Amino acid sequence: MTPHASSLRAEANRRHILDVALAELLRAPDASMHHIALAAGVARRTVYGHFPSRDALVAALIGEAVEAVEQAHAVGREGVADPAEALARSLLAVWEVVDRYRLLLSLARQSLTMEGIRDRLGAVHAAGTRLIQRALDDGAFTSPLPAEGLRYVLEGVLFSVMEATNAGHVRPEEAGRATTVTLLCAAGMPHDRAAELVAGILDR
Repeated sequence: MTPHASSLRAEANRRHILDVALAELLRAPDASMHHIALAAGVARRTVYGHFPSRDALVAALIGEAVEAVEQAHAVGREGVADPAEALARSLLAVWEVVDRYRLLLSLARQSLTMEGIRDRLGAVHAAGTRLIQRALDDGAFTSPLPAEGLRYVLEGVLFSVMEATNAGHVRPEEAGRATTVTLLCAAGMPHDRAAELVAGILDR
C-alpha cells in the first residue's frame, strides 16, 4: 500500500469512528471506548490510535460541532441587513446544528471547561456581538447591558434551553422557534415583535 493510500485509509477510519461515536454517545452518553470500537467494527487499539482517550474523542466531536455552528451562523446572517433579523436567522440556523449535538453538552462540560468552549466559539461570539451592538444602536434591542455582556446572557440562555430539552422539559420540535423568540426577548425586543419576526422567517 502506498503512503498516500495508507493516509486515505487512516482518514476514512477516523471519519468512520467519529460518525459511529457520535451516534453511540447520543444514544448512550456513558458509552465506553470499548463499546464504540465494537459498534464501529474495529479493534479498540484502532480507536486509541486515533484518539488517545475518551476525552480526546469527545473533544474532536465538539470541534466538529463548533465548525458546524460557525458555518450555520455565517450562512444564517449572510446578506441580511437588519441586525435583529440577521441574529434571529443565525440563531435558527445554529439551533438546527446544536439540536444534533446538544446531548453532547454534558460530555463537553466533563472534558472541557465552559471557558474552553467559549474560546472555540470565538468567531461566532465576535459576529454575534457585532449584531447585538447594531441592534442596540438602532433601538431593536433594549438592555442595560453592553453588547458583550448581553451576548454572554444570550449564550447562557441557549445552553440552558439545550439542557432543558435534554431533560425533556422542552419539545425538540418546538425548541428552535421557542429558543430564538426567548433570546430576542432577553435582548429587549417586545415578545409580539420577536414572535412575529421568527414566524415570518420560518413561514417563508
